[in-house]
Amino acid sequence: MLNHFQHSHALVETDQIGAGTRIWAFAHVLPGAVIGADCNICDHVFIENKVRIGDRVTIKCGVQLWDGLTVEDDVFIGPNATFTNDRYPRSRQYADEWPATVIHQGASIGANATILPGLSIGRNAMVGAGAVVTRDVPPNAIVVGNPARITGYASSSPQAAASAPSRTEPLPAAAPEQLPRALNVAGAKLHPMPLVEDLRGALVFGEVDQHLPFAPKRYFVVFDVPSREVRGEHAHLELHEFLVCLRGSCSVALDDGTSRDEVVLDSPTIGLHVPPRLWRVHYKYSPDAILLVLCSDVYRGSDYVRDYEQFLALTRGAAPAA
Repeated sequence: MLNHFQHSHALVETDQIGAGTRIWAFAHVLPGAVIGADCNICDHVFIENKVRIGDRVTIKCGVQLWDGLTVEDDVFIGPNATFTNDRYPRSRQYADEWPATVIHQGASIGANATILPGLSIGRNAMVGAGAVVTRDVPPNAIVVGNPARITGYASSSPQAAASAPSRTEPLPAAAPEQLPRALNVAGAKLHPMPLVEDLRGALVFGEVDQHLPFAPKRYFVVFDVPSREVRGEHAHLELHEFLVCLRGSCSVALDDGTSRDEVVLDSPTIGLHVPPRLWRVHYKYSPDAILLVLCSDVYRGSDYVRDYEQFLALTRGAAPAA
């Protein structure tokens, strides 16, 4: 007796189907396909042999899943989303091996979106309806358009950090209503930077232990970033960073493995302290943006965590640094 449901008008040739999965009318599943438990495969879905589908996946009507595609747990695929697996298709010419495309856990693919071959759609990412995805999508990113561009991050709302008011003397201790907002992610903090302004111009400064949370050993400056590009996309094991947007604006998305937040840096009067073991992404650079980054140590490649899944494993083993 089957441990799953399949409609009488579905053609199901595989026996590798998890318990509780439902396969509806006119779907066609080839013999080599693997489908997990509690999935919902809607009408007119085609699933080829070398396709792996995890648990609790929803695939809406009119979707074709071709060889080389892996769909992890809890993914949603909207109606008529299109996946491709041949970079240079020709009639009756077949590749020896199909590029591997992976839709990671919790991601959502909107209706009529197109995913090019060999890409990775990151954990919890959201691909907008009709988007044409030509490059890997980072974890939690929201992408739309043709070609698809990052417009935000799931579960984070861009909010301005708030700027220190203009003064002719250094700021005294700020009143509570003048302080930058608290962040949702563990350890990260916004710092108001003293501003001095007179007829000669404006000056912002910071002193170690009073305004800066650590003594910098290195700095770098990011500028001339095309607005569609994304930087960061990593965490550090031990390094602290302090970010100040000296000109223009950019957005910084932060993730501690449990909560996410997003800050718009648009004034040199606000600094953002990013401690170790926080995932950070910089994006939405204005054309004139100049971002100063102060670092607590010299560059060490071994201090970087560049894989999001590895970062999540790290957060389960230890809490982010304070």
